[in-house]
Amino acid sequence: MANLNSIDRRRWLQSAGMGILGVSMSGWLPALAEQLAADPRRRRHCILLWMSGGPSQTDTFDMKPDHENGGEFKEISTSVPGIRFSEHLPQLAQHADQLAIIRSLSTKEGDHGRGTHLMRTGQPPMGTVRYPAIGAALAKELANPEIKLPPYVSVAPFRGINNEAFGPGFLGPKYAPLVVGATGMGAQAANQGNQNEDFAELKVDALQPPEGVTAAQMSQRLELWKTLENRFLEQHPNATIRAHQSVYDNSLQMIESDASDAFDLSQEADVVREAYGKGMFGQGCLLARRLVERGVPFVEVSLNNVSGGGLGWDTHANNFETVKNLSAELDAGWATLMTELKDRGLLESTTIIWMGEFGRTPKINGAAGRDHFPQAWSCVLAGGGIAGGQVYGKTSADGTHVEEDKTEVGEVLATLCAALGVPPETQNMSNVGRPISLVEEYPIDRLLA
Repeated sequence: MANLNSIDRRRWLQSAGMGILGVSMSGWLPALAEQLAADPRRRRHCILLWMSGGPSQTDTFDMKPDHENGGEFKEISTSVPGIRFSEHLPQLAQHADQLAIIRSLSTKEGDHGRGTHLMRTGQPPMGTVRYPAIGAALAKELANPEIKLPPYVSVAPFRGINNEAFGPGFLGPKYAPLVVGATGMGAQAANQGNQNEDFAELKVDALQPPEGVTAAQMSQRLELWKTLENRFLEQHPNATIRAHQSVYDNSLQMIESDASDAFDLSQEADVVREAYGKGMFGQGCLLARRLVERGVPFVEVSLNNVSGGGLGWDTHANNFETVKNLSAELDAGWATLMTELKDRGLLESTTIIWMGEFGRTPKINGAAGRDHFPQAWSCVLAGGGIAGGQVYGKTSADGTHVEEDKTEVGEVLATLCAALGVPPETQNMSNVGRPISLVEEYPIDRLLA
């Protein structure tokens, strides 16, 4: 096989995005993917699966079948003896050897907005420091200047409860996420997609000229814009204006290159798209795979309400029916994502984290629901850099408190950083003029491969 350096990178990445069917038809692609994954210069990637509203740990990864708090669901065996979780995650159960389930997460923020900020930045929302989302911070450290795509992409976020928790904070607009499949403050696109409809649409409006504007007219407008922008920058040479120009220049590079093809999911075979699930989350996981293939360092995919925008996991009422439906979307999207990453030799260089803003009460309320509960809940790490096939921490028989290995959010985020090869103590200059570390806590060594 030719030396990796002699292969045109863009052409190879285009070929790599052809999907499962293409892989099965050709023997050279998996071999080439394996060679690329083994290259010591291979950059790492992170995928955050964000569960808006706070998922119930008792109905997903920390079942209590022998207690009245356990509820309606049964637990099932997984590919790892002794690890059991919800019956509604059967596909994911086959990937348990790649999962590190933290059952002892304990935080102090039970409000949606504050909890979202805490989990996504590692800091409670207080004071004058504008903390960046962990996605922005890691994108900065893992970004590759050769890649024409933005380093941080957020798919179908619901930002209405705390927009700052999704932003770049003091890192500036250069590391703000490219938002896909959301409108306004985060309501999902009209076409959600389900098993009886077409695939959900994930569009980036900026990739296409406005309706009625020809390519020639668009080119003329861009030339005029560049002239005005450069003239303004000459008269106002400051960091803010330069950052603004940098953001637009990067966007234009993406639009004018073939990198934007990553967002065209119609290039994938229907059988592949259906395996992920037709909804926003499933199609978002497929998009995450395509973006990782093309070198994007940080992608997050939000699972909100299966029938509309909002906090889908906020199950104060009708918990079991809602969680069952959400789990079906989660199972198909996450499991297929891991399968495809593994088949393409990318799982070892991609770390996945699953979490929401808090857990839910073990005790079932009068509306057959579960309320906010930050005291003892679960999150999951998987893939590259993670020692999978294990459970870390333990909650009591009734699920109300942590009995072993109590874990703070900073430890989770520090472990994520370490798995990605980014020192948690890495510092950036903040908006108040002092250096601030990505994470102040230490990684959990047992969870690192």
